[in-house]
Amino acid sequence: MPSDIQRKLTTILAADAAGYSRVMELNEEEGLRALKAARAVFKKFITRHYGRVANTAGDGLIAEFPSVVEAVQCAIEVQRELGDQQQDPEMALNFRIGIHLGDVMVDGEDLLGEGVNLAARLQSMAEPGGILLSQQVYDQVRGKLTVGFDYVGERHPKNFSEGVQVYCVSNMANAYPKMHIPEPERSSPETAPQSPAPFAAKASTWPDDEFDEILNKERPNASTSEPVSEDLEATIHERGKHFAVIFGALCLIDMISGYGIWAHWPGLALLTVWCLKAAPLWANDRFSPAMVRGAVLVTALVLINMFSWDGYFWAIWPIAALGFVAFLRRPRNRA
Repeated sequence: MPSDIQRKLTTILAADAAGYSRVMELNEEEGLRALKAARAVFKKFITRHYGRVANTAGDGLIAEFPSVVEAVQCAIEVQRELGDQQQDPEMALNFRIGIHLGDVMVDGEDLLGEGVNLAARLQSMAEPGGILLSQQVYDQVRGKLTVGFDYVGERHPKNFSEGVQVYCVSNMANAYPKMHIPEPERSSPETAPQSPAPFAAKASTWPDDEFDEILNKERPNASTSEPVSEDLEATIHERGKHFAVIFGALCLIDMISGYGIWAHWPGLALLTVWCLKAAPLWANDRFSPAMVRGAVLVTALVLINMFSWDGYFWAIWPIAALGFVAFLRRPRNRA
């Protein structure tokens, strides 16, 4: 029985501004002016490359292109022009961009379905100022553009049952320095791993709350170069469980041995290491991972001082040294 839902295969570009809430908090008028200027840049290049804006929400947008090459070229030119226009780093809006080629549902001027959803998920995993591509997009553009591409690896976007092979544009402000992985070798068509098939749109609409979650929600660590991926979050949680088991075993040994209380020392070391690793999860637009790690070190020094208390608060000196180093390394505004 034929469906009355119109579908089509198209290239979807999802974009979102990193640090928008921070900029608006600093200066609402300047923040709105910066967002309007960025939208004008997107509109100019989307039109130039034969695309159109399909959805907008807050500081993000969804656009579609009949050509995969044109979509990627548009994203590259947008990022370069936005970078050239930046004058004040405090008020800069750095956009993340994700691009996917997939099946979508058409509702008037809007595009809906998992094809759009996946492009938005790629955008949410991108670096500020960076561009992420799905395998379907990479297969169409490799060798056709003057830029290079790096294989990021298999990612598992939220609410997707299958992994996604992800690539990034390699020369976008040196994005993804820690994520470069050699592309898997393909020896022959018989033994080559098959690329994931394009995601087909489900026969349902994209809820408004899902759209807001992806396109209008501020992500942690938006203004730094350390991406907070779902893989990192899972690793930190798993390591926390291991450390908790180790600390429990140390406490049990401490009680059985009867040589006084000593388990708090290795426990403090384990907790400090775990907190330093988890710093990107707690960072946001106001507090960078470096600031979070500094707070962890200060807390550890105070606890060590308390555990070995002899009437002298010596931790003030290393804490002051950390504060001085942070002062020297603070970002300075351009003249």
